[in-house]
Amino acid sequence: MIRCNAIGRSWLAATVLLAALAGPASAQDSWIGSWGASPAFPVGPELNNATIRQLVRISAGGSQVRVRFTNETGTQPVVIGAATIARPGNAPGSIDPASSKALTFGGATSITVPPGAPAISDPIDLSVSPLDSLSISLFVSRWTGPSVVHPLGVQTAWISIKGDSTTAPTLPDATESTMRLLLSRVEVAAAGGTVVTLGDSITDGYGSGDNSNRRWPDILAERLAKAGGPAVGVVNSGISGNRILHDLPEQMFGPSALSRFDRDVLSVPGVRWVVIMEGINDIGHSGSAGLTEQAVSADEIIGGLRQLVARAHGAGLKAYCATLTPYEGTVFANYYSAAGETKRQAVNQWIRTGKGCDAVIDFDSVVRDAAQPSKLKAEFDVGDRLHPNAAGYEAMANSVDLGLFK
Repeated sequence: MIRCNAIGRSWLAATVLLAALAGPASAQDSWIGSWGASPAFPVGPELNNATIRQLVRISAGGSQVRVRFTNETGTQPVVIGAATIARPGNAPGSIDPASSKALTFGGATSITVPPGAPAISDPIDLSVSPLDSLSISLFVSRWTGPSVVHPLGVQTAWISIKGDSTTAPTLPDATESTMRLLLSRVEVAAAGGTVVTLGDSITDGYGSGDNSNRRWPDILAERLAKAGGPAVGVVNSGISGNRILHDLPEQMFGPSALSRFDRDVLSVPGVRWVVIMEGINDIGHSGSAGLTEQAVSADEIIGGLRQLVARAHGAGLKAYCATLTPYEGTVFANYYSAAGETKRQAVNQWIRTGKGCDAVIDFDSVVRDAAQPSKLKAEFDVGDRLHPNAAGYEAMANSVDLGLFK
């Protein structure tokens, strides 16, 4: 006989309650990540009595949807007074009001999100297809302090300070931002799995073009959607300027890959694979003004990568490592050096040996100039000789073996 004391009964009751709140996903479905934007630091606008509307293009479809809001790097409580999800309208920033559905949190239409925490909405019955666009609106009823953002949104958001306009077809007197504000993930109920792309600005999509969904993870999502089979969601966990070993709060570049790995990778539902493309900023920022004391060796970068892979394996994930792309001649002062290039080659050599990672994704070989391998191909250069352009991102995504995600 199994005895159940008061603590056990409380735990059992809580488990039953959480299962009920999780919603009636079908027996063959589970939750997977379908879109993401990692929170960096609270450097966004201070908001009060404001409605924020943001457009996302999901990767995988499903029978239900839930949304993760974020105050994980915030310093003040955030009061979400209302939130909705809808199909976008024809005009920029508009919604189809007939499609609007209220989001709830444990059955309530509002929630206070404390500093350091996310808030996940209840599931709603909404059938979505791969690559659908969704409009998410939230009303913050109290002062937020500097808001938690993903700085490089590469997507227009609309902000109105006219109160709760979450159901309005168009926000009144709206201003625009290209940050992601207080929003970090969209999850769907589907039979399949999730790949998380962990990286810096090259994963984040710098230079890919606003409102175009041409980041390399976006194009990978398109290829996976067209391939058919079980759903594979793609969650982009790139943060511009991010490093493996050090935070850069003053530059908005977010917590280091090591410190955010649990939050941005392991917490994603259905995650089965992670693509790691980190390290170029550990090299380049070492020469930046005020950061020379954080200079790191190639062995230290490799040690950080080993840690990320070990933590992925500990959670049962496959860890794929992407080689670091060329950057000689970059316009960013003190970023490139011959010593830094030596470090990049050493890190890439370790990745290519396959001794630590489950597979190698060789982005370096895709975008480098064959005549000058330490430089980007001219046709793939956005103009700063560090970041690929949209054509470069497409070439990177097209080089990925989709068989890695079966």
